Amino acid sequence: MDSVRVDSRRPPPPAGRELIPLKVLVAGGFGAGKTTFVGAVSEIPPLTTEQHMTSLSVGVDDTAMVPDKTTTTVAMDFGRITVDEQLILYLFGTPGQSRFWFMWDELAKGAVGAVILVDLRRIDDCFPAIDYFEDRELPFVIAANAFPGTEVFPDQAVRDALALPEGCPLVRMDAREPRSCMDALVALVEHALVRSLG
Repeated sequence: MDSVRVDSRRPPPPAGRELIPLKVLVAGGFGAGKTTFVGAVSEIPPLTTEQHMTSLSVGVDDTAMVPDKTTTTVAMDFGRITVDEQLILYLFGTPGQSRFWFMWDELAKGAVGAVILVDLRRIDDCFPAIDYFEDRELPFVIAANAFPGTEVFPDQAVRDALALPEGCPLVRMDAREPRSCMDALVALVEHALVRSLG
């Protein structure tokens, strides 16, 4: 595996430079790959709140496109990435189902922005996350997660289908691949920096 993990023992920041911790949300619809994303890139064993799905989810959670999914996040996922001796990213994966959205406001407090994972086979599932971050004017990037059997659409077609605002980054990625996840996070941090300076 192409690992981007760093030794979890954080070196002190260089003399005269403060440590910069950034909170990043990983959001998206049910089964979009949020837990996988956090687990793939976190340098520490990720904290997850995955629970086995029960019969109560039948007719509520649509597993047609993710038939092998047997667990779901009921609170959040948490991971950490030390980018360099000064910059650390704290990742908070949000729960995907609408019945857990009441937690999003707490998770979003102090966040620099969000990576919104999208399964292009079921794009309707990502609209609540897009609306949430647009309404709060929180920077976000769209990360089209590569699921098997997904038709390849041109970037502009994806942007049009999602009604993305001008300047919102769209990245193609695979939540199972650490390097791919890091590329999405870098795109978000760069986007948030541009927004903060604009």
